[in-house]
Amino acid sequence: MDDERGKLAVYPGTFDPLTMGHVSLIRRGRQIFDRVIVAVAMDTPKTPLFSLDERVRMAEEVFADHEGITVEPFSGLLVDYAERRGANVILRGLRAVSDFEYEFQLALMNRKLKRHVQTVFLMTDYQWLYISSTIIKAAASLGGDIKGLVPDNVYRRLREKYGYPYPLNPGLALSTEADEDLPPSL
Repeated sequence: MDDERGKLAVYPGTFDPLTMGHVSLIRRGRQIFDRVIVAVAMDTPKTPLFSLDERVRMAEEVFADHEGITVEPFSGLLVDYAERRGANVILRGLRAVSDFEYEFQLALMNRKLKRHVQTVFLMTDYQWLYISSTIIKAAASLGGDIKGLVPDNVYRRLREKYGYPYPLNPGLALSTEADEDLPPSL
């Protein structure tokens, strides 16, 4: 059992919505661990735009063809969930120094609750440093073109949720002049 535990990581979040920053981190986590569970949180102090089922379904669509990556909803304490799933690693992403303080506190609390569950931090790829689910929702709600910042299925769902038609008004599109090195969206 202990040999298997280090090969499985849990990457938790609300994923409301899933962004390309999340996708990048999950893929990179999969390069380190044999399996990564994308654990979609049911219990959140935030009021999600998408239901738990919608968030799980969108993530499942994104990772459908990715071996070793599964998506599951979870509720309750993250460390309890990780333990139930046989994982002793929680994978977390850091965008900036401002993320570190909060993530550090969470990691220490999780360690206090379950000493054998470790938190592993990965730095976000530089091209995703500025995005968050909150910023994505704010831009999308005002008609901003967030294409390429979220997977295509999430992009479509955001457009539907906010009632914006296709195709987008080119005047609302984000500039992509400096984004030539960004990978295409899924």
